Amino acid sequence: MPPKPKFTREEIIAAALDLVSEKGMQALTARDIGDRLGISARPVFTAFKNMEEVQQEVRRAARNRFKSYAEKAVKYTPAFKQMGMQMILFAKEEPRLYELLFMKNEGTPHFLEEGYLSRDEIAASAVETIQKDYGLTYGDARTLFHHVWIFTFGIGALYASGVCSFSEEEINELLGQDFMAMLSRIKSGDIHQATVHPIPKV
Repeated sequence: MPPKPKFTREEIIAAALDLVSEKGMQALTARDIGDRLGISARPVFTAFKNMEEVQQEVRRAARNRFKSYAEKAVKYTPAFKQMGMQMILFAKEEPRLYELLFMKNEGTPHFLEEGYLSRDEIAASAVETIQKDYGLTYGDARTLFHHVWIFTFGIGALYASGVCSFSEEEINELLGQDFMAMLSRIKSGDIHQATVHPIPKV
């Protein structure tokens, strides 16, 4: 019978997530996780098959942490705009996790792929909210989501990279202007539904 780990899988992943949050994914090693928990690296491999499994669980935990930000948007009106504000706040407060989730190609489905859009509950909820609040078809709501998400992602990437910073008032104004401009163009027929192509994996 294998030895019982001193720490549970959940405790190990929590320590690993904190490590990545502070130092980035490149700092994620069994030895560093062990050092953080005050143990050797051995218990990590008792609880997990290998470091690849640990990395997968850390990504899932990072995604859940992001969801805790995004879910706060439902309390606000307009909810979609607040979702963008929460995404940028996540980039500001968790730059390494933002980088992990949105700025690394790990061979996982991308936000801009139609398949991902239908499976990811945050993205799907955003499109549904746009449809309901602004009386758009699914296709137009999806197109609006794509355009505004790219703009929002860009601001978040600037935050996460430490390139620049905006005040909350500036972000609020930027997102509002971009959203209303795109909404107006879509409703006027100036922008047609975009065909979303999968982004090649490298």
